[in-house]
Amino acid sequence: MPGGDQEPGSYYVGVDVGTGSVRAALVDQRGIILAFADQPINRWEPQFNHHEQSSEDIWAACCVVTKQVVQGIDVNQIRGLGFDATCSLVVLDKQFRPLPVNHEGQSHRNIIMWLDHRAVSQVHRINETKHHVLQCVGGVMSVEMQAPKLLWLKENLRETCWDKAGHFFDLPDFLSWKATGVTARSLCSLVCKWTYSAEKGWDDSFWKMVGLEDFVADNYSKIGNQVLPPGASLGNGLTPEAAKDLGLPAGIAVAASLIDAHAGGLGVIGADVRGYGLACEGQPVTSRLAVICGTSSCHMGISKDPIFVPGVWGPYFSAMVPGFWLNEGGQSVTGKLIDHMVQGHAAFPELQAKATARCQSVYAYLNSHLDLIKKARPVGFLTVDLHVWPDFHGNRSPLADLTLKGMFGTRLIVEAMEAAGHSLSTLFLCGGLSKNHLFVQMHADITGMPVVLSQEVESVLVGAAILGACASGDFASVQEAMARMSKVGKVVFPRLEDKRYYDKKYQVFLKLVEHQKEYAAIMKGE
Repeated sequence: MPGGDQEPGSYYVGVDVGTGSVRAALVDQRGIILAFADQPINRWEPQFNHHEQSSEDIWAACCVVTKQVVQGIDVNQIRGLGFDATCSLVVLDKQFRPLPVNHEGQSHRNIIMWLDHRAVSQVHRINETKHHVLQCVGGVMSVEMQAPKLLWLKENLRETCWDKAGHFFDLPDFLSWKATGVTARSLCSLVCKWTYSAEKGWDDSFWKMVGLEDFVADNYSKIGNQVLPPGASLGNGLTPEAAKDLGLPAGIAVAASLIDAHAGGLGVIGADVRGYGLACEGQPVTSRLAVICGTSSCHMGISKDPIFVPGVWGPYFSAMVPGFWLNEGGQSVTGKLIDHMVQGHAAFPELQAKATARCQSVYAYLNSHLDLIKKARPVGFLTVDLHVWPDFHGNRSPLADLTLKGMFGTRLIVEAMEAAGHSLSTLFLCGGLSKNHLFVQMHADITGMPVVLSQEVESVLVGAAILGACASGDFASVQEAMARMSKVGKVVFPRLEDKRYYDKKYQVFLKLVEHQKEYAAIMKGE
């Protein structure tokens, strides 16, 4: 039995730093969340497309939520701690003090957020190099990755930031350093966002070609020259200082971290599906696609061999599940876009008042309203005459076009992955939007695939706790911890009787893609 040699009553703490809040959970060895807490974090938008946060503010929030989830238990039963976070860029000086990433010189604002789009000209120049490292990001680097942001800092904040910088951390790695004093980076962060190769390491020629030869000169000490797989134990565990801050015992195991979406994938993709009548039962784990639906949506598929998917990030070796290659598709700000569409509608104040009167969220109220219509015909049929190309903030994948302006096509991403060599049969959804039954049913209907929902909706926190469990030595491998700590909660099957309707809607969707490109060509023409 996996993990059978564990002490009874072993607990793990998972900490997840999202875009707007820090969340923590106390998780037992079966993957059940026993306590949960969250705390908002500050964001600054000093100008259009500039989004900043504070590493000190985020660490303080981590301390608040961690202390809350361990209240009332014997903390000596806590065996491990795991962090995940957004792939935002943290800048510190040589003494590990915050440096400003803004023209105002505000040093506490020392994080360029993942969704920041200030480095558009830099990413264009990087992509024009056609360097071979770009093959592992779908052929085109995203403005959300770290190289363009680093180049922006060098070109725009030379004296106040760049020349003084001692350490550039991905936010998940900053958190594990803060907890342990170990500057080792997670393979997940470096491979997915920094162009590091699990097989070959850093590529000197890339950094020289894009104008960031500074890193080569000092042997990559500022961005990471010690790299560990996610779940590996860091140093001597939690330092006395961090232990006091977090309300945990000094010396407990702290894991090399994960990006937040990857933690969600880890938390759902290994669940035991026996007895649910799913196609993926008896198939390898590579037949599963994890879809993490939050502020953004991320589509995580793994394979035994590297698969290159145009417009989809990867293949990244061991970036989520050790020993497997990862492809990551997705779309920026899907959750935020839904908020934007609903809150920007003229009827929103009236909707808010009605929802409040019923003690419901606006989405619960809207779904109950749609339930009345559903009795006559499926809700999806309301859009029979409404066709919208839905990108507001650029298309992350598989079109990798930052000029396309909304929501995404999961089916388009699935088909691009399958055309390249993936074989997918089942979606595994987690994240905030997976709580919305309409959102989930639509995914099943449009893709024609069953959707598995986790027993624990907060699968990202389970994934972070799995890291802590691995670091503690209670499990022999990440795969063993996944199998033990991931649980199926519910399965939603597609309504096959509506398949023809959704196939036609999808044909229209593809036409809209073509038309967008035609319009762009017209406007660029002489």
